[in-house]
Amino acid sequence: MTDALETPDGPAAEEETVVLDAKGLRAMAHPVRVQVVGLLRKHGPSTATRLAERLGVNSGTASYHLRQLGAAGFVEEDTERGNARERWWRSVHRMTELSDRSLADREPEATLAYLQSVAATYTLRTQQTLNGLQTLPHAWRGTFDMSDWTLRLTPEEAVALRRELRDVVARYRRDVPEVAAHAPEGAERVGVITHVLPELDSPAETP
Repeated sequence: MTDALETPDGPAAEEETVVLDAKGLRAMAHPVRVQVVGLLRKHGPSTATRLAERLGVNSGTASYHLRQLGAAGFVEEDTERGNARERWWRSVHRMTELSDRSLADREPEATLAYLQSVAATYTLRTQQTLNGLQTLPHAWRGTFDMSDWTLRLTPEEAVALRRELRDVVARYRRDVPEVAAHAPEGAERVGVITHVLPELDSPAETP
């Protein structure tokens, strides 16, 4: 699974992607850290104080999580912006992947904590959009969508569906600084969140 909107595609994308190992998984198994990395990727370099304001925590908490993320290689100090009084941080990667399926067996608690943190972050983002829905320009209100479908698939079909959804998203313009500078007038950031959720507690009905 990927906790970012973009799907890796080609050598350049691979360089922007961090694949979680056991150490990285444990470092990211906290909702504040998932949010910190997401904010740095979305809005660019920031300070602990500014991140704390966005997250609703104190600056000491934000600083602590930034240091932990830095030790694990997810963020680094932006020395071009920082000074003796204020440290700036930036994300090292644009995407995070949990592609080693055996990690769940070796690190079950960290895997669950990480996935729950990602899910909580997605829920928060959805709620933030809902809270501001009535103030959106009318043209953008019509773009909002929350839908679900129930399918009956084999594991192989579920994987194929996931890949096809990623391929569709990958066809659209990514939200990265070098692309945003040349985006058409009126283009804004749009978040696309997908879930493929097996529901094995619902056995097929026999005729």
